[in-house]
Amino acid sequence: MKNQWTNFLSGYVRVKADGRGTERVINKMVKQNIYIWDVKKAETDSILFNIHLRDLHNFRKAVRNSECKLSLLEGRGGPFLFKRLLKNSGFLAGFLAFLTLIFLLSNMVWGIEVKGAKPETEHLIRKELDKMGVQIGKIQFLLDDADDIQRKLTTNISALTWIGVELKGTTYHFQVVEKKQPEEQVKLSPRNLVARKKAVISKVFVVKGQSMVAVHDYVKKGQLLVSGSIGNPDKPKIVAADGEVWGETWYQSQVEVPLSTNFSVFNGRENVKHYIKIAKYSIPIWNFKKTKYKNFETEMSERPLKFLKWELPIYYNTATHREKEDVTREYSVKEAVSKAREMGKKDLMKLLPEESKIVGEKILHQTSDNGKVKLSLHYQVIENIAVGQPIIQGD
Repeated sequence: MKNQWTNFLSGYVRVKADGRGTERVINKMVKQNIYIWDVKKAETDSILFNIHLRDLHNFRKAVRNSECKLSLLEGRGGPFLFKRLLKNSGFLAGFLAFLTLIFLLSNMVWGIEVKGAKPETEHLIRKELDKMGVQIGKIQFLLDDADDIQRKLTTNISALTWIGVELKGTTYHFQVVEKKQPEEQVKLSPRNLVARKKAVISKVFVVKGQSMVAVHDYVKKGQLLVSGSIGNPDKPKIVAADGEVWGETWYQSQVEVPLSTNFSVFNGRENVKHYIKIAKYSIPIWNFKKTKYKNFETEMSERPLKFLKWELPIYYNTATHREKEDVTREYSVKEAVSKAREMGKKDLMKLLPEESKIVGEKILHQTSDNGKVKLSLHYQVIENIAVGQPIIQGD
């Protein structure tokens, strides 16, 4: 038997045949490949059966000279249902408009809550959200997703250490962790300050303790800088030495820069396509142009659609195709040397303590071979070289 759903979609007619020769009518239709089903005997000389709507014309030809009286009782299936709906088009339009309105309202932003932030920080957050279009009344799936909103807020607002972004129903919830104020200093145990590495002293600032070195002194690693023993040498008072001892230190680094480098960059051209995804199938709804870029990178975004409080198994997807270009960067030897010195400074600053300064730089050795410039660099750095060393009983 053919699929009943197919019959319903294409439409069919319920037919009643009365009189003599009903069997001959049935046989004639079968011979002419007119499909019939659900045949039932209603009375002694009466039968009921279904035929496809598309076979109705051939059916009339087949039974034209029969002795039966044929009656079309009822039309069923998609075409007839659609015709009935058109007769009640006002009701249908109102019902569809109601569903559309509920759907849109279910996918709008109706609330923005910020917790854990001071009033001034909350003001900055809401101001930044306005710039991103995250406002009450906006359609959710046309906005950035939660990860992008979180990244932009953390980048653009310096007062934030971390911010959590969560969309619950129609409300965005922001949980804020602001940067902490400097913590109170921990009470230190008795100690000396010693040199962390060899250096020439450039500045001494003692908060507590007795300085054991002066400016321009050369010190070695582990040498005593500030003593925690103060007062009468015969009966000294032991304290936690505190302060800063700045000294000139020295570093060497090796840096190499290729004269020619190939890499890919985005050129600013992009093609954004919009889809509705149902199960595994994506239906394009906007921008049907084929992406003609030879070299591109695709970024996908998927947002579930909602109806009231339920998430539908339907998604609004965007596919952003960004064109990439292969670029060759060429340096002259002079430019490569300048770039290498810049890279050397940046790499060194990552290793140095905060507030350290590079006060001198010298190229010890320079070579250019195999398409690369290689430098051996020497740096003079001013940094705090003092570190604590506990004072042990009996020292």
